[in-house]
Amino acid sequence: MYNRKPLNLAVSLRLARQAYYSAVAARDAYAEQLNETLEQLTALRAEFNELRAAVLARHHADQELALLYRERAIQQAKAVERDASTPLH
Repeated sequence: MYNRKPLNLAVSLRLARQAYYSAVAARDAYAEQLNETLEQLTALRAEFNELRAAVLARHHADQELALLYRERAIQQAKAVERDASTPLH
């Protein structure tokens, strides 16, 4: 009635085991890659946070410097005597 070959269970079992072990090995390799990637991400985030802190510190230092320059200019302007012969406007 059917023209099927008889199944060789031993061969089928061996092939199924090979496929399973191959899939397990691939899963383990992907898990290892994922762990390495997560470690790299953690390190990168730490470096980024350090860089962001340095940039913010530089920004605050620039603001402080600008304020000091402004205060110096004000003090210099106050120290200069005005020539009474020149008009204010």
